[in-house]
Amino acid sequence: MKELKLETIQDFNDYHGVETLHPLVSVVDFASQSVLEEKRIHFGFYVLFLKETKGCKLSYGRTPYDYDEMTVTTFAPGQSVVIQDNPDVPYKKSLALAFHPDFLIRTPLGQQIGNYGFFDYSSNEALHLSSREIEIYRSVISMIETELQHGIDKYTRKVIVSNIQLLLDYCQRFYDRQFATREIINHSVVMKFDKLLTEYLDSRSELEGLPTVQYFADKCCLTSSYFSELVKAETGVNAKCYINDKLMNKAKELLSNGDLSIQQVSSRLGFKYVQHFTRFFKAQTNLSPKKWRAA
Repeated sequence: MKELKLETIQDFNDYHGVETLHPLVSVVDFASQSVLEEKRIHFGFYVLFLKETKGCKLSYGRTPYDYDEMTVTTFAPGQSVVIQDNPDVPYKKSLALAFHPDFLIRTPLGQQIGNYGFFDYSSNEALHLSSREIEIYRSVISMIETELQHGIDKYTRKVIVSNIQLLLDYCQRFYDRQFATREIINHSVVMKFDKLLTEYLDSRSELEGLPTVQYFADKCCLTSSYFSELVKAETGVNAKCYINDKLMNKAKELLSNGDLSIQQVSSRLGFKYVQHFTRFFKAQTNLSPKKWRAA
């Protein structure tokens, strides 16, 4: 498989055969009937692809995208994607916005970019857009493109950064809508999480240690950030709090068994040191395990 590293916006533009209007930002509109060569692309910048046809298949890591036409896929610096041609669709159409992290230095967006969790989302969770959302997305991209064609002056950076932030805010809104419309799928993930967590606390904690968000996210084939947001959307608390609540309930259940010492309860729950268990328990109840058991 061909490996391709695109570290700069100039690399990105050269690869796609378009003029560079700004060294740190680019908008590229793709429309092609050519066969795509299978390749892995490594990005050194942020990029959002609006896919309007099923022209190619994407995969991130070992997992294919939950992907169709009318979707947005997002990548952050350091991430890679495998692209394969879809021979059933001869005409490919997509729109890309690429911007280098250096463009965001000393801007509010530069400080907030980590809050847009969709850059870390699972490889099988693309953003699916309605026709109306496509119009909104394209209108913001159009404003960025117009500014790029205007030529660089003292207002360029401020205007483009504000429009990039507007686009990311819209994407976040659309993702929230997607969470709501995929309620049945989300519910099934949380049900699986709850079952796995119960089984873990019943039989695996003592051998493998405390349960982690990453462990259960992996079991559900999701990244930890997306998994945590999904759990919060469904239950009202993030995955870490959900685990802690279950851990706390299990601790109380074991402490209620007078045959187990506090040391044994701590070990069964996966705590390496009993002092850590005591701190955890006290933070949740304002009582030490010993005082709670005596109450």
